[in-house]
Amino acid sequence: MVLCSDASYYIGITNNADLRVGQHNEGINKHCYTYTRRPVRLVYAEHFYDPNEAIAWEKQIKGWSRKKKDALVRGDWVYIKKLARE
Repeated sequence: MVLCSDASYYIGITNNADLRVGQHNEGINKHCYTYTRRPVRLVYAEHFYDPNEAIAWEKQIKGWSRKKKDALVRGDWVYIKKLARE
């Protein structure tokens, strides 16, 4: 997950986070969400051995509220669980 210059989050999967963040910051694809929101900064990453698990986690996070995403970046699982119960 990267934090964009407009304070929005972009969530995606890759097998090389450093390279992918660099590509976002270079602005290779004008149609990419991050193109007009550069620079971006990596704020959260998780490692998966199974690509299907990575895709499932990506989809789950994309459905979260901004508050839950902020808590994830902080590593505040207590708050994430509280928000999930509300």
